[in-house]
This record gives sequence, C-alpha cells and structure tokens, in this order.
Amino acid sequence: MSNQSGNPSGAAKAVRKRYAEVQGAPRFPVKLPMHIKSQAGESDTESDNISANGVLFHHDVDMPIGSTIDFTISFPADVVGSDADVKVQCRGRVARTNEEAGRRGVGVVIDEYHFERR
Repeated sequence: MSNQSGNPSGAAKAVRKRYAEVQGAPRFPVKLPMHIKSQAGESDTESDNISANGVLFHHDVDMPIGSTIDFTISFPADVVGSDADVKVQCRGRVARTNEEAGRRGVGVVIDEYHFERR
C-alpha cells in the first residue's frame, strides 16, 4: 500500500524527529578552521555555526545525507588560552544539505569527538 495520503512514513517521521533534536540545541555563529575527510576526499573549510549536537559549514563537494564524515575543528590558541591550537577530532553524519546563492551548506550531527593531545 502506498503512502499517497500525505501522511509521512515511519522512517520519514524518525528522520524528522532526529533533525528536530539536532535543531533544538542553541547555535553559536563561530567561524573556526575545519579539516574534512569524507568519501569525496579531504579538504579544508570553516564552520558557519556550532551547537552541542553538530556543526554547519559550506563545502563545494556533494555530501549525501546519512554519509559518514570525519573532521577536525581547530580552536585558536589565543582564544582558548593555551600555547597551541586545540584540535577536536570528530566523526558525524550528514543530516542536511542546502544550496543558497551558489553555496552548498552541510549540516552534520556529531556522533563522536575527542580532543587531540599534544
């Protein structure tokens, strides 16, 4: 039986619920350097905003929703009061993408993270 009545399927409801949970955390408009490793290769960008659950950045390469991504966020030493930049290594999933004014936005849910020790 097809779902043509306009009622979302159980899978669609689950995706929307997870997305709502990610959106529920306060976002901070912080521009930080990021190094990305994905199926498409490696590249550098910067964050547009960060929350406790995820990060939004712009990227020129298509990243399918649900795909896994590894990335490192660098916090400048002078901002965090240390002798060297603090790097946080993260693993997450692409939760959403959009394109606006020729720029592709990528929203990623952070599943795991750890601070790089020096």
